[in-house]
Amino acid sequence: MGLLLLLASTLLCGCIQSGIVANEDTSFKISSVTLTIEPAEEVPRNTNVTLRCQTKVLTSGNLALTRKYTIFKENRIVHTKMTESSDDVLYLLPEARVSNNGKYVCQLTIEGETLSSQPKKLKVMGLSKPTLHLNRTYLTEGDMVTATCLAPGETGVFGFYFYDDSVELGDVQTDSNRAQSTLHFTTLGLHRLHCFYTVDNMPVDVKSEESNEVIVTVRGLSIKPVLEISPENNVYEGDPLNISCRVETSGLNSENIEVYLSQDGNSRWLSMGKTNTKHRMTATGPQLTFECMMTMEHLKKSERRNVTVIELFSAPVLTMSPAEVFEDEPMTLTCRSEKVASEKLNRAELSYYLSSNQSFASNGSGVFKVKALKTDHTCIAQARGIRKTSKALKVHPKVAVSVPKISLQNKPILEQPFHVLCQSAVGSFPITYILYSNATKLKETVVHLPNQTALFTVVIYNAKELGSYKCEARNGGKRMQSEELVISAIVPLSRPTLTVLPDLSDISEGDQLNLICAVNGTPPVTFRWYREGDKHPLRITTSAETFKDYEVAVVSKQHSGLYYCEAENRASIMVRSNPVDIDVRMALWKKAMIGGIVFLFILLVVTAGCVLHYKSKRGKRERAPELSVKPSSPKSDDSLTVTLTHGTEVYKSASDAAAFFGDKEGRATNGARGSLASLPADFSNRSSCSIPATV
Repeated sequence: MGLLLLLASTLLCGCIQSGIVANEDTSFKISSVTLTIEPAEEVPRNTNVTLRCQTKVLTSGNLALTRKYTIFKENRIVHTKMTESSDDVLYLLPEARVSNNGKYVCQLTIEGETLSSQPKKLKVMGLSKPTLHLNRTYLTEGDMVTATCLAPGETGVFGFYFYDDSVELGDVQTDSNRAQSTLHFTTLGLHRLHCFYTVDNMPVDVKSEESNEVIVTVRGLSIKPVLEISPENNVYEGDPLNISCRVETSGLNSENIEVYLSQDGNSRWLSMGKTNTKHRMTATGPQLTFECMMTMEHLKKSERRNVTVIELFSAPVLTMSPAEVFEDEPMTLTCRSEKVASEKLNRAELSYYLSSNQSFASNGSGVFKVKALKTDHTCIAQARGIRKTSKALKVHPKVAVSVPKISLQNKPILEQPFHVLCQSAVGSFPITYILYSNATKLKETVVHLPNQTALFTVVIYNAKELGSYKCEARNGGKRMQSEELVISAIVPLSRPTLTVLPDLSDISEGDQLNLICAVNGTPPVTFRWYREGDKHPLRITTSAETFKDYEVAVVSKQHSGLYYCEAENRASIMVRSNPVDIDVRMALWKKAMIGGIVFLFILLVVTAGCVLHYKSKRGKRERAPELSVKPSSPKSDDSLTVTLTHGTEVYKSASDAAAFFGDKEGRATNGARGSLASLPADFSNRSSCSIPATV
């Protein structure tokens, strides 16, 4: 087992080492690829040209590399070679031709790595002169000839062209340097033929010089078509015409002859036959052109003749009167041919017909009475089998204007411009609109297009003015007037006044408070009351009056503060009052209660003082109590502080004072502590102990 492991590891190491060596031996880099053209990039025709591809490859080992050389001409592969040699690769162009012209590139590929040379352009100068050969040079009218054009020694893709002087007879495209074409001639006499060729050489073709000239003689045959027309002169519209087409053969075999009679403007022939044909027709103007053509194998001959046709009567003209008419109103249509060949036709022979929704015949006059409708009319004039139609007359009767509607387009605010719209639902343009105020004409405008409007700008300067407006619409002789539009101006609001009831100096707790907001302007008015510091209004209401109040049924100290109101009407201008400072005073009953409490407290303190004074006279000689009241001049809303000082003890309330006197005097006979029964009998006579207090 150990021997096997040793053998396997030896083989593995050997493979790894051999792989490393192989990679090192085949490491390479293509340094350059160069293409050269020898002997030069521009050479004359028939030069032996060599394209040499030289490469430089850098390697790190000694093993041979497989190299693939590819030579391109105008991006098309023209030569490929696989080799392990580093020698130059040659691409030979023996006896170079113009077809070898183009851009060449050499490309080297080694193990997937590719490098290309810079392109080189080869230009070969000169083409061989073409030669022209005909199978025959003497022809009879109608014979065909085969022409052969040769480009000696040239290669590539060719275009061959055959000419009779400057007239091209045909062309052939081929990849051969030889081309044939079958030619025939339509005229007699001598014809000078030549050819030339072009070589397809991207991006442009190269043209050769012209070939040798070959003269071809074409003689005519004693055969011709004959066209006869009767009558040929003084032909009027409606006259019968007899036309014949025949062939004069002068004794030639007529088996293969055919004749065709045709008329210009007619895609089908009128008649045909072997050696002759005839046709009869009615002349129509102003000019007729006929052709008689004969064919015999490849031979074609023809004769043409024109016939001038005199007009029997002119095409009718349809007119209307009056020139402008409204729908369903009567109008007159007149159909008339202005010119009549009086030497040939009596005007009374003309008949007229009107073509529209209905047909109306008129004997000679061509006058039709109809209702005006939106339609196209044409008329027909007819005489001796000749019918002529007029151009279409488009009748567009005017639509009477409808009753206009008058409307207000924005708010009529005093001394500010606003707009009044006047518009009719139907009516032919142009429409004239007139705006009246109290029967007085204000403004006028003309509307020409459907997307235009009659919009009038109006300003009211007097608040008491009540405007009555009407609109009139006109088109042609039609006039329509709108209903009356009554407009009163919206007067913007004045600055509000905020009135407080009751008077500001007499507002006490428990009173009813009314904040009255009043303005001048056009109702309805939206009122809002605010208290400063609050985001939301206290009340919002809309009134048909110019004033409104906000009521607080029972006020308290919490209702004190700054108040204001805002107002707005249809003029959309918000106005605000000046703020009002409201101070809610204490209620009268609270004042009375406080006064009573203070009086009782003072009375109690005075009584206690007198008792102490009395005791002090009885021998104890105690220091008399001292009484003080703060503030010394209290107001109705102020709090009172009454202080009794006796020795080192201080009493600031009625209960403290009562306790003090209870300790001094003991209990009363009925057991009530601090009552007046415990005072001496002569207390009321001791005026020196009485201290008045005023609230």
